[in-house]
Amino acid sequence: MARQEPTAYDSRTDRSFFGHPRPLATLFGVEMWERFSFYGMQGILAIYLYYSASRGGLGLDEGAATSIVGAYGGMVYLSTILAAWLADRLLGEERVLFFSAIVIVVGHLSLAVIPGLAGVGVGLVCIALGSGGVKANATSMVGSLYDAGDPRRDGGFSLFYLGINLGAFLGPLLTGLAQTELGFHYGFGLAAIGMTIGLVQYAMGRHRIPAETRVASNPLPRAQYVRWVVVGACIVVVIAGAALAGLLTADNLSDVVVWVVLASSVAYFAVILSSRRITSVERSRVVAFIPLFVTSAAFWALYQQQFTVVPIYADKQLDRDILGWEMPVSWVNAINPVYIIVLAGVFAALWTKLGTRQPSTPLKFAGGAIVMGTGFLLFLPFANAAPSSVPLTSMVVILLVFTVAELLISPVGLSASTKLAPQAFQTQMVALFFLSVSLGSALSGTLAKQYTRLFDAGQEGRYFGILGAVAIAIGLALALISPWVLKQMRGVR
Repeated sequence: MARQEPTAYDSRTDRSFFGHPRPLATLFGVEMWERFSFYGMQGILAIYLYYSASRGGLGLDEGAATSIVGAYGGMVYLSTILAAWLADRLLGEERVLFFSAIVIVVGHLSLAVIPGLAGVGVGLVCIALGSGGVKANATSMVGSLYDAGDPRRDGGFSLFYLGINLGAFLGPLLTGLAQTELGFHYGFGLAAIGMTIGLVQYAMGRHRIPAETRVASNPLPRAQYVRWVVVGACIVVVIAGAALAGLLTADNLSDVVVWVVLASSVAYFAVILSSRRITSVERSRVVAFIPLFVTSAAFWALYQQQFTVVPIYADKQLDRDILGWEMPVSWVNAINPVYIIVLAGVFAALWTKLGTRQPSTPLKFAGGAIVMGTGFLLFLPFANAAPSSVPLTSMVVILLVFTVAELLISPVGLSASTKLAPQAFQTQMVALFFLSVSLGSALSGTLAKQYTRLFDAGQEGRYFGILGAVAIAIGLALALISPWVLKQMRGVR
């Protein structure tokens, strides 16, 4: 009897992880620990920057602190461009993700052991570069586990998003506790330990990832290697020169990142749309992605204020007393992930059950922007309240609204970026979605500077009211043009 060869593993027929492919568990794990370290560190970053030295901080101005946090958030998602380029042109998605995880560990260790602004600079640069590599490539690799028409796709992304938020919940809780009990550097050290666990877990399971993710989809000719090395070196020199010349400061850092990301986004769309390697159908789908990009950027400009405005609000305005014990500031950042953990499965099941009857991607985005704007309006009843007087329950309700908005945009946007991507720009389309997050994150730092100014002037309500109204207007505009957007998506919903 002839010996049968073993059947090659096919992730598209695998249902061993809650009805989804087994490699989703590996990607789930690495993103969970990356988010643990990322949100754990970011939960204490703003207060570390503006707390006085007597409280263990660096004593920066609040506006400068929020500018650094916003710029850092923008740089994290901006670095997805570099990561996507490395994946598509040189190393493949899987290898870039693996090396990026190593760089993240180095960054968190730097924050933990190097004192002062030197540790902040080295640590945040490494974490930004590494997180960008993990984000863009892990998301694209999740997409590679499913066929384009697989109805499990959005559900898979929602489960993946559950892993992200499980880490995002535990990170601020544990690092915040370490910070209040032992000091800031112990909190940063705990983030480093978490990312190390994620790296080890991924290394053990990476062999199950589809082989095509280890191959560059659009290999760079060897003759161009030197040119790109020179380009990279020139960029580093320009940045270093601007910093030494005083053109880059803590106060304007987020503003600079906003303009860099905006220019990069326009250039990226132009490169993809003008490429001869995409078909007319693919070009139409990229055009459809433009209004989604704009709406996403507006959403994230408000949502990411959880790390700029909300820490200041929680520190000064929120009543964090619980039976005589004062809750750490960073614990506020753990509220949103709790809702995600509870609701992500509900949304995943809802989209799966509705199937082709679920709202289209443009309508989900429109709903997300409207709900997010509503969340900002909910701050208005407490505008200009006395210090430490705003009930904790109000923040719990507001962040529930934030969560609903997030689930209508973030996992849906990740999925849409893979469905609308041209074959030659798979990973780079995911990077484009993250550029919208980058733009919004940097804007959150720039806007936060206005919050501190209006707060000091007793006009806190203007800040929340104007931003909430603008977000609602953007959502309504997208809803009105959604039939045109859907038509340009050419069969993708």
